[in-house]
Amino acid sequence: MSASKEQIHQDLQGILSNFQGRQYTAEIGLDTQFFGGLGLVSIDAVVLGETLENYYGTPIPFHEFLAELREEEVEDIEVGRLVEFLYHVLAADRYRHS
Repeated sequence: MSASKEQIHQDLQGILSNFQGRQYTAEIGLDTQFFGGLGLVSIDAVVLGETLENYYGTPIPFHEFLAELREEEVEDIEVGRLVEFLYHVLAADRYRHS
């Protein structure tokens, strides 16, 4: 599956606006942060990885994404960073299946 960055952002807005039973009504922009902005906790990141795999129907190496962020000592995840990651993963998946 391949999707544009705009589509992935829209997908994430839908997923995160009602994630794990928590409603988030403000705009979810590319600079919205997972922990500081959306109020998520670390276990939510794990659940989000599983949610994204189910949503897109393809394996997503979310653990690698989180490990990269830890190596960079990133304290909070911006939605835009996840959009970029997903864009590249989904594009690579499309090329594997074409």
